[in-house]
Amino acid sequence: MRLTDRVHAALTEVLRPGDLAIDATVGNGHDVAFLAQLVGSSGKVHAFDLQQTALMTAEEKLSKAGLLDRCVLHHASHERMAEILPPETRGSAQVIVFNLGYLPGSDKSIVTTAASTLAALTTAIRWLAVNGLLAVTAYRGHPGGMKEADQVEEYLASLPGEDFQNTIEKPSANPTSPVAHLIRKKKET
Repeated sequence: MRLTDRVHAALTEVLRPGDLAIDATVGNGHDVAFLAQLVGSSGKVHAFDLQQTALMTAEEKLSKAGLLDRCVLHHASHERMAEILPPETRGSAQVIVFNLGYLPGSDKSIVTTAASTLAALTTAIRWLAVNGLLAVTAYRGHPGGMKEADQVEEYLASLPGEDFQNTIEKPSANPTSPVAHLIRKKKET
């Protein structure tokens, strides 16, 4: 099973119609569309991306699928989530998804960085609901990808074990293959 399929299977176990989900890195819109299907017409997905191209691609994909009305697309870096998300949604996101690296098929020099990602993860932890799932997939094969992945892994490993359950999916022994962290919030922090 591909890593993205494993992550999607984990998301399916947690997300229900009417829930709130956050896609911290829209990319080509695959995850935001998947999340929008799961939250149903009564749910909401907030999605962030720094690149207008990513948001336009996602908007087109969501429109064609009839899912745009349940999504709010934000042209902003994921590190700005705390200032953009409605304050009343803090602690209520059932799922938050990150795909780290660059926008496939686009300018590979525009990448997520450890600094912005760690800031965004700090916000994500605050916005995640109890029993919610934080899914972070780190692509390590591009310049800077390994450094970001290592710092993310260190940050997530530092979360208190009594408050968070951290599962790491490494489908390949290749050190540059992607890795996914599935973090379950066990109690309010």
